[in-house]
Amino acid sequence: MPQAQSRSAADGVFDGDGKGPFPLSPSLWAATAGTAPPTEALAGAASADVLVIGGGYAGLSTALHLAERGVNVVVLEAQQIGFGGSGRNGGQVIPGLKYDPDELLAHYGPERGEQVIHFAGRTADIVFDLIERHGMDVPRTRAGWIQGAHTPQALALAHKRAAQWARRGVDTRPLDRAQVGALLGTDKYLGGWMDTRAGAIQPLSYVRGLARAAMNAGARVHTASPVTDLRRDGGTWIATTVSGATVAADRVVMCTNAYGAGLWPGLKPTIIDANTFQVATQPLPEDVRAGILPQGQVCSDTRNLLLYFRQDHQGRLLMGGRGPFREPRSVADWRHLERVMVKMFPRVAGVPFEFRWCGRVAITRDYLPHLHEPEPGLLIDIGCQGRGVGLQTAMGKAMADYIVTGSAASLPVPLSPIKPFPLYGLRRVYVNAVVTWYRLTDGGV
Repeated sequence: MPQAQSRSAADGVFDGDGKGPFPLSPSLWAATAGTAPPTEALAGAASADVLVIGGGYAGLSTALHLAERGVNVVVLEAQQIGFGGSGRNGGQVIPGLKYDPDELLAHYGPERGEQVIHFAGRTADIVFDLIERHGMDVPRTRAGWIQGAHTPQALALAHKRAAQWARRGVDTRPLDRAQVGALLGTDKYLGGWMDTRAGAIQPLSYVRGLARAAMNAGARVHTASPVTDLRRDGGTWIATTVSGATVAADRVVMCTNAYGAGLWPGLKPTIIDANTFQVATQPLPEDVRAGILPQGQVCSDTRNLLLYFRQDHQGRLLMGGRGPFREPRSVADWRHLERVMVKMFPRVAGVPFEFRWCGRVAITRDYLPHLHEPEPGLLIDIGCQGRGVGLQTAMGKAMADYIVTGSAASLPVPLSPIKPFPLYGLRRVYVNAVVTWYRLTDGGV
């Protein structure tokens, strides 16, 4: 098997302290997170019942739920806890998937569709339950998610979406223009809907909390231990790290998403590792803060190139959205988000921007999460679609159940073969073409 290609600051991938090809301040999350549990690189040879590759939400949730059931688990993380998408996202905990319940039923069929809907509807619950159960030091709110609609067609779809979840007993609320304006503090949307199951967390504090909980349960977590080779020797899997240290395990769970898909042949071309950019202001003055998302909801909208925003626990306003597919070259790569924020919320004009950061999202061909088992004993989880906080935490719990019980009914989606994007080598060309088209069709703010 070919060795995995490592990614580093020299490749333009920033670590949690903002290091990269040009000077950047730390991300907001790196600057405000609780401390990480002490970890070390793997040294020598180790063995385990299950090896988990990737120390993000999915990997650490898998390790935690396995360790709690007495399974001997080792986690190998290439960088530090939260280096990838788990420490770079917007901290919005939104249940559900990109598809509505009726669409999931049509896609998966009645029995599996109901299972997927039930799974997707509980993802936020699992996050907040874990935080409470393990006493994690994670700033959080749970006031709901608002999806703002930018066109009449999108508004009709948003209200239809709210009705579908309401029929399943979820507390959803269709919103008109005045209601959305009052809840968000901007007049840029025609209406929308609210899902009260959702909330917000400090995402890096949360993934560090997961690591600490997994270690307290008995999992061995090693950082700075990138896996460069993964192969099966008889009935045993052998993972070799860049230092030459090894782990021998009966089972392997690979949870690297956009930051390590090159480890297994053919996996990386199954995703588009799009880059999402974010900015955050300094803490807003009290009179400004009171008029923007005054009830504490989080928001993302119906644009194809969606905008997402919230306040953090210290009163900063965050705005996230599209950015270059490449890694950033200067602060100019965030200017479009800074302009959009001021257009949407004129009262923030003059408040300095304090943080700028970005991170990659694993987008699959059908915008659904995928589970692969290309060889006996190897389970691969990939695809977060921008809802990774809840989705990947819940996926880790489900994968742990599958490993312990051996029942595929434990998995929320069926195991599927690895299928690459067509013309993957041209992905930057067609991604840029799609982005250009979406800019034209989404309209301005």
